Amino acid sequence: MKHPLHPAIVHFPIACWVLATFGDVASLWLGRPVWWWSGITLWIGTITGICAMLTGVIELLKISNRQQALKTAERHMQLMLLTWFFYAASLFARMDQLTLQAPGAIEISLNGLGLFTLLTGAWFGAQLVYRHRVGMFPP
Repeated sequence: MKHPLHPAIVHFPIACWVLATFGDVASLWLGRPVWWWSGITLWIGTITGICAMLTGVIELLKISNRQQALKTAERHMQLMLLTWFFYAASLFARMDQLTLQAPGAIEISLNGLGLFTLLTGAWFGAQLVYRHRVGMFPP
């Protein structure tokens, strides 16, 4: 396949995590239907995030010895792994066995940290594509 798979997959966890963050905040006023939906999007984001990370590692291995691109890729990878950790921690903190519970201050704070690292990590990902031309044809 000529087109890298990673950029096509990352939209799923990004969308799910952003929606979950805003949903959890909105659930403070709107209640159970919103926080339950938010919990489902956290599950989807956590699972698809693993797929995005795996395809990202494959793309990372394709970066040659271009030091600056490799440094940027490592920062991107670290921030996105931290993002996954924050959102997964928020998800598992709100689980009671296999039942979703309403998010508390800790879960909403973890989502906020996740959103911050998500946006920062995505900026580094954009740098890889638009500045270092990683995954672009011709390279």
